[in-house]
Amino acid sequence: MTRFAQINGLTLHYRLEGEGPVVVFINSLGSDLRIWDYQAAGLWSHFRVLRYDKRGHGLSEAPPPPYTLADHAQDLRALLGYLGIEQASLVGISVGGMIALEFARSYPERTRALVLMDTGARIGSVESWNERIRAIQETSLAEVARGVVARWFTPAFFQEKPAEATGYYHMLARTPVEGYIGTCAALRDADLRGGLGGVRAPALVLCGAQDPATPPALSQALAQELRAPLRLIEGAAHLPCIEQPKATLAELRAFLEVYGGRPV
Repeated sequence: MTRFAQINGLTLHYRLEGEGPVVVFINSLGSDLRIWDYQAAGLWSHFRVLRYDKRGHGLSEAPPPPYTLADHAQDLRALLGYLGIEQASLVGISVGGMIALEFARSYPERTRALVLMDTGARIGSVESWNERIRAIQETSLAEVARGVVARWFTPAFFQEKPAEATGYYHMLARTPVEGYIGTCAALRDADLRGGLGGVRAPALVLCGAQDPATPPALSQALAQELRAPLRLIEGAAHLPCIEQPKATLAELRAFLEVYGGRPV
């Protein structure tokens, strides 16, 4: 069921389904909670699954930019407090993975386990994010989204599932501009390299084997810093949860049955 919470000075949209230990899904830049539909449905018979639209995305409020990674982590802490959730496993993709890392190092007692997908301790550069912000301001998010969504999926996905690819393009293009630019600023300013010593939760790093946006080498560096295993998902680019939903769910189940608080 769609629900809304007024927390941390803004309104967040969320869905909470299932029973058991809590698993939280955190979305990528320019997407919303629907990217996890398949994985959520595959887990909520054994877990309490929380999905939410981070600030500036989906049905959540989009305050004026810029945002910080700490803003996003504090939003999640406030949402968990609002729902009376003391501890959760976090599954984050792309910027969602960085939010999960920021949360885990800031609130280690609230973090049971981490699954970090297609992400890194540092994504892009100050110059690349400023360039994207400038391109949106000078043209439009809809125009910039054409190049961005091309990195979300492999060429095979565009050929075999053109309707789905078009639908996800519209998800990205219709993201509130303030929210997209605000989170670009968060990514521009966030660098967690060498700062993950406070992350105590067990972690798994996943990456699409053909991801050009956050390539496997970036995930490998993160896995090494966390001393965590890395699993590559074949036939997937930046969003394996959409492109290879069954393989992604299988990795989540195998990890969460050990570290998520309850066997699947």
